Amino acid sequence: MPFNQILVIRSRESKMRHFQIVATALALLCSVASTQLHALAADNSELVEFELMTWAEVKMAQEAGKTTALFYTGGTEQRGPQNANGGHNMMGRAIVKAIAERLGNAIAMPILPFSPTSMSSDLPGSLDLPAELLTPVLEQLAEAAITIGFKNIILMGDSGGGQPTVYGAVAQKLDDKYREKGIRIFYANEVYTKANSELGETLVAEGYPRSGHGALLDTSLMYYLDKEDKYVRRDLLPTAVGDPVLPRGEQLPADYKSVNNGITGDARRSSPEIGKRLFDLKVATAVKQIQGFFD
Repeated sequence: MPFNQILVIRSRESKMRHFQIVATALALLCSVASTQLHALAADNSELVEFELMTWAEVKMAQEAGKTTALFYTGGTEQRGPQNANGGHNMMGRAIVKAIAERLGNAIAMPILPFSPTSMSSDLPGSLDLPAELLTPVLEQLAEAAITIGFKNIILMGDSGGGQPTVYGAVAQKLDDKYREKGIRIFYANEVYTKANSELGETLVAEGYPRSGHGALLDTSLMYYLDKEDKYVRRDLLPTAVGDPVLPRGEQLPADYKSVNNGITGDARRSSPEIGKRLFDLKVATAVKQIQGFFD
């Protein structure tokens, strides 16, 4: 065989080996990239907090069935000398995230940090959003969620102020407006009223004092969630007692002088253990009520 033909054959063989090496390398790179993308997608599929997601992640979540938007309002108000003013927001953020995770088809929307409350210059820790202003805010937020693709809207709140009138009225108004389009709006009240009442009565039966604002239940739940020691002043718990919560039908003496420290009840026996009981009950109660809306 002529020498020049040998060179041509060897050149072709070299190019073929080079092509095979490049093809193998590309296949390996594609495999690695695919694995990484699938891992990233799996990680992102676990996201349920709207403000921590990108728009693309929200869209993917909706396409995967997460079409329920959970609005959980917090509030900024004094909660006794032992609790930070933003306790409602901290508790609400953790609770609504857990509810979304448990439901599996929902996304937790950003916490609204203001709600109707009683302000006092004597206890400068509260910022009031009156009911007449909260109403259009809730309406706008709910309709904004509908605009971007959510099919179900759930309104909940961590503060008692305005809930029975505002939240219920807004939910009814919007549900009437959108029901024929297959979109539903509900007010889930039991995460606050039922859960607090049930555990409160259970604790009384166990020998604990009755609990009101900034007292045993509130402080315990904040204590449980406050992993970074920012919201509860542990050193003040031994003196965290305010005006008593009396059984129904009983009244304080006419000459009783109010403590007026922001606590209604007794928070001295607050504990993370009680807080966990309340947290678990709130989440379970909310999930059951929300699922019941669609049965």
